[in-house]
Amino acid sequence: MKAAYLPGNRTVAIHEIDTPRPGPGQILVRMRASTICGSDLRAIYREHLGEGPEGYQNVVAGHEPCGEVAEIGSGVEGFAPGDRVVVYHISGCGQCDDCRRGYQISCTSPRRAAYGWQRDGGHADFLLTEARDLLHLPASLTFLDGACVACGFGTAYEALCRLNISGRDRVLVVGLGPVGLAVGLLAREMGATSIVGVDPSSERRALAIQLGAVSDVSDGSDLETLLPVGADAAVDCSGAGAGQLSAIQNTRRWGRVALVGEGGQLSVDVSANIIHQQLTIFGSWVSSTIRMAELLDRLDHWKLHPSVVVTQNFSIDQAADAYALADSGVTGKVGIVWPEAS
Repeated sequence: MKAAYLPGNRTVAIHEIDTPRPGPGQILVRMRASTICGSDLRAIYREHLGEGPEGYQNVVAGHEPCGEVAEIGSGVEGFAPGDRVVVYHISGCGQCDDCRRGYQISCTSPRRAAYGWQRDGGHADFLLTEARDLLHLPASLTFLDGACVACGFGTAYEALCRLNISGRDRVLVVGLGPVGLAVGLLAREMGATSIVGVDPSSERRALAIQLGAVSDVSDGSDLETLLPVGADAAVDCSGAGAGQLSAIQNTRRWGRVALVGEGGQLSVDVSANIIHQQLTIFGSWVSSTIRMAELLDRLDHWKLHPSVVVTQNFSIDQAADAYALADSGVTGKVGIVWPEAS
């Protein structure tokens, strides 16, 4: 089967490798869609900087997989060949407190392995998974929808749930890449009164307006005009210190802030900007299997297709072009798809 690897230095290598076979408790998934995440770009594609949970082990890339069950190993229940499935992209030990709560992302066991980072990921014709890492994809959602949920929309939904977004809230979204777009679209469905998006890219600001992910957009220079008393809740998806600071400084007194974007160094006047403002700040890292299952159900109810944030798709043979486009920083989500990816 064909598989894409990320050797670093902004390169992609396509190799022919053997198709794996599922062992006890495992499922072989035929890939239908596998989207590209900003974390792949930041910590693997550009150069191998990742350590610990982000330590890339030269495996098949891609941690946003969605497909259909091709083969089942012994002892697996609840799945059958042909089932449409989303892959939760971290396989934890299954025994620690975080894993038992569904937050395998926070598992600290040496056995923790993220798909596309420490074990083979979704940029291949087939993916070997643990059955416990799979969620059923509702019939109303496409495979590309499911791939967008596997990390990006799941991450966005978790942050919004932490902030308890409702119709009381004016929401600020800093960074209008794929995760920022997801935050805006989901906040709208959760009843946010208004959503202001900030991004230096005019292309991304235009896309956010086109998709209805935000009510207003800004390059950051006129936020006091758009939010004269500040946002009730803000989500930083930029992963940049300036963006994180902007989210904090443009949130009203007693407001809530979620920091989602990876990376960045934040320097802040704690007394003036946090303590005296009575802010609640959440660090929100991906999501849980339970929350992701809830999101899939909500998307079905809302009739919202996450794939609207995908601006271009490529085949596995075109993975190098897909990564180069995603790395440009001016598009929406970029996907790698296979035939019958509906």
